[in-house]
Amino acid sequence: MNYTAEAPAVWDPSFAGADDCLLTSDQCVVRGQHHFVKGLIEIPVIGGDDVFSWGVWVSLSRENFARAADRWDTPGRENEEPYFGWLTTDLPVYSPTTLNLKTRVHTRPVGERPYVELEPTDHPLAVEQRTGITQDRVREIAVAVLHSGSGEER
Repeated sequence: MNYTAEAPAVWDPSFAGADDCLLTSDQCVVRGQHHFVKGLIEIPVIGGDDVFSWGVWVSLSRENFARAADRWDTPGRENEEPYFGWLTTDLPVYSPTTLNLKTRVHTRPVGERPYVELEPTDHPLAVEQRTGITQDRVREIAVAVLHSGSGEER
C-alpha cells in the first residue's frame, strides 16, 4: 500500500559523490542550493482503515531544511510548525503532472516520515488525498506503477 520515489525529479546519478550533493533515504541536497526531504502523501482507502501512501520528495527552503535537519533526531520534533514546500516527485498515474504542487510538510515523531499535505486544489492527487480512493483505484495505481517501473513497492 506504499510506493516510493528513490530521489527527487531533479536528481541525476552523476551527482553521487559530489561534495555539494547528498542523497540519503530521507534527505537530499543538489549542488548545495536545492534541499529536499522525503515524506508521505497519505490517501485514505474508502471502506476500511487502510491508507495508501506515496513516498515523495518535497523541496524546502534552505532555512527550513536546516531547521528540519537540526531536529531530525530530536524527540518532540513533531511540535514544529509545518514547512512549506514544492512537490518534486512526478507520480506517473496523474495528469497534469504532480511536479511543483504546493505542500505543507508536517514533521512526525523521530523515526516516522513526515506527512505531506497538499494544497487543497482540484488536482486529482489533492482531491484523492481529501476524499479517499477505492480498492479498485489502489489496484489501478499498482498496475500502472509496476508497468512504468517508476517506483518501488514498499
